[in-house]
Amino acid sequence: MQKNAIQVRGLQKSYKDLHVLKGVDFEVEKGSIFALLGSNGAGKTTVVRILSTLLQSDSGTAIIHNYDVAADPENVKKSISLTGQFAAVDEVLTGRENLVMIAKLRHLEKPRQIAEDMLKRFGLTDAANRRASTYSGGMRRRLDIAMSLVGSPQVIFLDEPTTGLDPEARIEVWKIVKELAESGTTVFLTTQYLEEAEQLADRIAILHEGRIIASGTLEDLKRLFPPAEVQYVEKQPSLEEIFLTIINNKEEKIG
Repeated sequence: MQKNAIQVRGLQKSYKDLHVLKGVDFEVEKGSIFALLGSNGAGKTTVVRILSTLLQSDSGTAIIHNYDVAADPENVKKSISLTGQFAAVDEVLTGRENLVMIAKLRHLEKPRQIAEDMLKRFGLTDAANRRASTYSGGMRRRLDIAMSLVGSPQVIFLDEPTTGLDPEARIEVWKIVKELAESGTTVFLTTQYLEEAEQLADRIAILHEGRIIASGTLEDLKRLFPPAEVQYVEKQPSLEEIFLTIINNKEEKIG
């Protein structure tokens, strides 16, 4: 039985003279939450776009649930769903109408029942008949993720899903992400909020200047951080401190 939901080897991508990905390798275990970290311009969204069949790589391989992204994009599309940085809901439609529309587009049976189930699952039943334009940022994001899960995709890509949300709405999304993984969905998360990865991810990879420069569990990454002098209580480094240390050490070696 295949253990990994995603396998990426030697992924490269350039835009004219700009070499964005320079040989990216990683694996994502089924039913886990994988966080890809990186500064602006590191190539996170490019990786997501390639894996979700929206962009072709120049070289390398990407396999999702045994389907090659380049050779078999149609089967990959049936296995995945993508939620971008900004909620892709139709604001003229109600919450219920948005979900029914997606179910019909996916040619699923009983679209109205699917919509009702999703509204209940995501706590949107009371707002079902309101236009999405009246939803708060957190409600709109919940509806967006609910729409992404219509049809039960095996892998969901969340590209900076809490950008622009207030702390309360962000915690709402974190709860949903944890529940997705607990139900067996593989979650691929990109984020600039290091606390988000610290709270959610089973494994973390750091993308810097087109390459994965560190990966592993949070505990693995902590081992890359210089040990603190023990006085009374040893302070555990935050993921932000680890991230900055790894990035700075890499740049010093290059320099």
